[in-house]
Amino acid sequence: MEKLIKTSKFQGKNESVRRLIISALEVIEAFGIPIDESPRRAERMAMAFLACANVTELNHFSAVLLRTEDFSLKTREIIAFWNEHFEENVSRGSYDDIRRKDLKMMVMGGVISKSRPDSATNDSRRGYVIDSDHARCLSHYGTNQWQFELQKLMASRPTMREELLRKRQLKKVPVSIPGRGVVEFSPGEHNDLQKAIIEQFLPRYGFGAKLFYVGDTSHKYLHLDKEGLGSIGFFELAHDELPDVVAYSEEKNWLYLIEAVHSSGPISELRMIQLKRILSERTMADIVFVTAFLDRNKFRQYASEIAWESEVWIADAPDHMIHFNGDKFLGPYSDV
Repeated sequence: MEKLIKTSKFQGKNESVRRLIISALEVIEAFGIPIDESPRRAERMAMAFLACANVTELNHFSAVLLRTEDFSLKTREIIAFWNEHFEENVSRGSYDDIRRKDLKMMVMGGVISKSRPDSATNDSRRGYVIDSDHARCLSHYGTNQWQFELQKLMASRPTMREELLRKRQLKKVPVSIPGRGVVEFSPGEHNDLQKAIIEQFLPRYGFGAKLFYVGDTSHKYLHLDKEGLGSIGFFELAHDELPDVVAYSEEKNWLYLIEAVHSSGPISELRMIQLKRILSERTMADIVFVTAFLDRNKFRQYASEIAWESEVWIADAPDHMIHFNGDKFLGPYSDV
């Protein structure tokens, strides 16, 4: 939790304020609100939560229900609360950021309530306060009842984290690795991603695909099914000609060529041309070009290089894909 808020401003605050902010982040995440923002944004979310709960010290959590009766703060008042209690010096003119950035996720997730829910977006009279059900649960924070009350609260409602992921119930098909048991990769993020492709991507989107090839940073041919590759037109190919993962779905007659991108190597226009030339007279299978990333931050670094008529899969949101042009759903593309 502390790694989220190791900013110079945070480190300059006294220990009691730092502990309070860390506790607030722990509670926010427990309430199902994702904290994936920058360290400073996470700190501001925590302070906004504390302001709406009218909490300025750790021992105030137990009385949060009483402290929030007939209580709400407008966005300018939240800034004043920060400056008074959390050693901040935020301009009152930045009040719009409170509503649009610091509170938005918690309001949408039902953790923070609006005092005038039907008012206009920019209504200056509207205040914010912690939701009463969450306040009741929060009053047990730091006690033996906290986990019990938290589970009781969260059992009856979807979390904002779950809604953002929009998980889909996809039928998973086991990945066939002919003649192999457990395949162990050497440590490293590139190999972590290849492992995710095998265990997460192919069961969701592989239509019973057999894994024909996967390399490893320290073992170039960690798994190589020469017979399987030969059956679809791959014969003597150098390691540097192969993508990171090659799999084949007999059901669809789809050949998956997957690049696992950690530091370089997406399916770019040039890479696609190279692979098409290699395979032009070697296989009758339809080719599905896929670039895989560990997370969206890494995807953003390479988004401009991705070839049209290819697919993108991101490991930290495994139930979704990004289709670069063409058909709506996953599949090979025709040159015609």
